[in-house]
Order: sequence, then structure tokens, then C-alpha cells
Amino acid sequence: MNALRLTVACWDYDRVRPLMDGRLRVDGARLNFLPLTPEETFFRAFRNAEFEVSELSLSSTLMMISRGECAYTPIPVFPSRSFRHSCIYVRQGSGIERPDQLRGRRVAIPEYQVTAAMVARGLLADEYAVRPSDLKWVQAGLEQVGREDKVHFEPPAGVCIEMVRDRTIVELFERGEVDAMISPRAPRSFDPAGGGAIRRLFPEPGLVEAAYYRNTGIFPIMHVLGIRNDILAANPWLPGSLVKAFTLAKNMALAELADATALKVALPFLPTHVTEAHRLFGPDFWAYGLEANRKSLEAAVRWSHEQGLSVRRLGIEELFAPQSLASYKV
Repeated sequence: MNALRLTVACWDYDRVRPLMDGRLRVDGARLNFLPLTPEETFFRAFRNAEFEVSELSLSSTLMMISRGECAYTPIPVFPSRSFRHSCIYVRQGSGIERPDQLRGRRVAIPEYQVTAAMVARGLLADEYAVRPSDLKWVQAGLEQVGREDKVHFEPPAGVCIEMVRDRTIVELFERGEVDAMISPRAPRSFDPAGGGAIRRLFPEPGLVEAAYYRNTGIFPIMHVLGIRNDILAANPWLPGSLVKAFTLAKNMALAELADATALKVALPFLPTHVTEAHRLFGPDFWAYGLEANRKSLEAAVRWSHEQGLSVRRLGIEELFAPQSLASYKV
């Protein structure tokens, strides 16, 4: 029997690499991996549905599903997730030391709809009572001019977004035209040691993020894996096979991280970080599946609707292919 050939666009994550390098296979399918950056993957997937299976922005996916316009059906595999306190930056000399001091300030974003910005706005509203309407939004490319929204978006009432097409966010910072920025990608001019014109709003984001997880149980999901709808319709067995294979690959990556014999990642205190992750999240600290991620998914669909991104409040069960939500037990 011939295996189904699928092109998969996904960044080169450790939790995906066992499928990329052939150590694991997908039952009934042969994969052609395109290790593209998330920005390129999302642009090509949402604009032209170029890939049979694709990593997708969770925020853009929620927007498209709420409109009935998504070319992909997600499965509960989450290649990227991240706490986003660390993606809020402020300009040195702005006088912003606390989240509440963002009110009334000009805040730059590469796209209002990116998941990192949605999550950052959500936690600012939930934890610090700073609403999106409290800020003056400025949208521009981070390092290049001319960046466009992947998905058409009209701001909700009370939210004003100034579009800047002839300068980058970095240039706006350098000229003092914005006071803060929210971006999943740190600008090249950012100095993690604390020098330069840009610093993080939260100086010790790891401590704040761990406390946030303890209080809320939310480990924000950034990206989801999606199957193009025509491929799913012709191959209803595919969601189960993909969830199985991607879960095995992720489990292999977690096991390799925990192996302290010879560190596979160039991080000096890796065993200590893994131990801390086990204590905070449990052994499966990058869980797939709906139930293990219910709190995080419920927060995402709520933020998307509250921020005017989704046109209706979605139920999390309707997000995923039904075949991907249950598995057999022996």
C-alpha cells in the first residue's frame, strides 16, 4: 500500500526533530518537511494554503475558524508555547517601571493579531487591569518596513491602531516615538544584559511567569498543527496518526533533555532547568491533547473574543478534528 505523501511546514523544534530526521514515522504517511520560520510558514499557509500540514498561529487560526474561513483543521499538537511577560519591552528613559504605567502610552506591535500580542494583552488585562483600549497601538514591521497582516482585521470599538509603513519598530524606539513594544521576536538591538535603549518591562520574567502559572494553570499556547481541509476530508485516519507520531517525537525530546549524561543542548544548567520544570508542571511539561490544555485553550478563546479578534466566542471542542481528541486504551 502506498503511503500518503505530505508536505509539512514547521520550524525545526527539538520536539519535532525525530520526525524530521526519520527516527520516527507517521503511520500511513511519508513526510516532506519544510523547516520554515513561523513568520514565513504562517504567511504562506494563511494566504495560499500551500502546505498539506502546517504549523499555524493560534490567534490567526481562532480568527479564521470564528469566521468559518479557515483552510485548515487543527489537531491538539502544540509545537510552540511560551509565557509572554518576557515579550513586553520598554524604552530606557520612558519612566515605565510597572504594567499600570503603560496606560496612555504608545505601544508598538508587528501585528496586532499575533498570538504573543494577544496573550500579552490578555495577561495585562487579567493580572494588572490594563485593557487594550488603555494603550495607543502603533503597528510596524520589527526590522523591515512593509509588514502586512496575515489575516484581515478590523479593530474593535475603543481600540485605535496607527499603521506605520515607512519606519520599523526599532527606528520608532530609537527616535523616542514609542514607549513600549510587544513582540515575540526580540529586536536585534536588545541587550539581554541590560544595556542599550530597550529593556524588558519585567526584569526577572521567569519568576513572574512561574508565579503566573502557579496562580492560573495557564501555559500559553502559541502555535497549533493543522491539516488542510481537503486532505483531511480524503484521509479521515490522518489526525490520529499525526497526533500519535508528534506525541512520540515530543516525548523523545523531553527524555533527551532529562538525560544528564552528556548535555544535548548547549545550556550549562540544563539539568537544573529540567528539574525545575518537572516541579512546576510535572514530567510532561509540554503536554499535547485537549484535556491537558483546557485552561490554556479556554484562556486563548476568551482573549481572542474579548479583544475583538474572533467574531464569536468559540468552544474549544470545535477547534479540533474529532478524530484527534480520543485514543484507544488497552
